[in-house]
Amino acid sequence: MAPLAEADRVLLSHAVGLTTEQGSMSPADLDRLRSHGFDDVAIHDATQVVGYFNYVTRIADGLGIDPEDFIHPWGGDG
Repeated sequence: MAPLAEADRVLLSHAVGLTTEQGSMSPADLDRLRSHGFDDVAIHDATQVVGYFNYVTRIADGLGIDPEDFIHPWGGDG
């Protein structure tokens, strides 16, 4: 497991939820972020970034765009 602060883990969990289970997100998810020190501006900004990357990925996948040659899959030799 990566040595991350608990707040970072909560933020990453939120990003995964927005990506894979967006229909089940609730105000409790925001409260969890707030309880780890994130204010509404930080929550908004993080949600915008996650949403943008999800949007771009879906557009690229939907149009059959191949990833750039300089981007290597995680765990690859790079």
